[in-house]
Amino acid sequence: MPKSEKYAVGVDLGGTNVKIGIVSQKGKIIKKISLETLADQGPDKVISQIKKGIKELLFKNNLKIQAIGIGAPGVVASKKGTVENPPNLPGWNKVNLGKILQKEFKMKVHVENDANVAAIGEMIFGAGKKIDSFIMITLGTGVGGGIIYKQKLFRGEIGSAGEIGHTSIDINGPKCNCGSFGCVETYVGNHYLVKRVQNEINAHKDSKIWKLINNDLNLITPLIIQKAAEDHDEYAKSIIQNLGLYLGAALASTANAFDIGTFIIGGGVAGFGKPLFDSIEQTIISRVLKPIKKRIKVLPAKLKNDAGIKGASALVFYKS
Repeated sequence: MPKSEKYAVGVDLGGTNVKIGIVSQKGKIIKKISLETLADQGPDKVISQIKKGIKELLFKNNLKIQAIGIGAPGVVASKKGTVENPPNLPGWNKVNLGKILQKEFKMKVHVENDANVAAIGEMIFGAGKKIDSFIMITLGTGVGGGIIYKQKLFRGEIGSAGEIGHTSIDINGPKCNCGSFGCVETYVGNHYLVKRVQNEINAHKDSKIWKLINNDLNLITPLIIQKAAEDHDEYAKSIIQNLGLYLGAALASTANAFDIGTFIIGGGVAGFGKPLFDSIEQTIISRVLKPIKKRIKVLPAKLKNDAGIKGASALVFYKS
């Protein structure tokens, strides 16, 4: 490896797993590991897991590390390094994660919201490399968003800009974990998809989903829905179509508000692929202001499962 190459540690902090890697400035992962987050045991245990993973990587590699980058859920004050009220990390009212890890490893620590990290990762290493402005959407348990304008991350006043998952598309809709009603997250998040299919599947006795789950409703996952749709199951295809409709409606409002026409979609649910992307794009185009219509593009993210690690490492090399 060339001596001139620079390296960073990237930490992808999730509710279930914390993934950590050593990444070069060119975006190559040298080594990575994954540990259970152990979120239900509180902040101290989660931070202990992060420290454990970083130490394991640094012990096995003698590369000179520039700094540590972390993508975390919740509202993140990047300059202070604080993480506030992440939805899937119980007990994290306000934790100064940056300061804690900086003290432990004696190097600079950059902390950013996980969806913003995904946006930066796609801008530096992925689908947004040649795009001036775009909005990143991450689809999983929740719906995250990051806004890139003229190759700069737009954070807002306190770092919470881009929370597109909490755009309400129905004021009388289901209650969201954020406290509001009818947020797009309550329609397209993993839990919603699974619950919807569990509630509706009895009305679709001929669906191929039944065979894939061996008649056990607890086995329904987005991947099962995807497999059924790929096998030309009409009900499964309609689920994906509706998902694109809900998300597209929210993104049309986002396009109108920010005058940005390019969307990059990542996360597990993005695995639905072209049918989902087509539905999203068609819905946005049908709903946005006329001058924006021709500029609408919906693109798949490129970093896939390594988005969090690469994006977190990009915090070290990215000048915001």
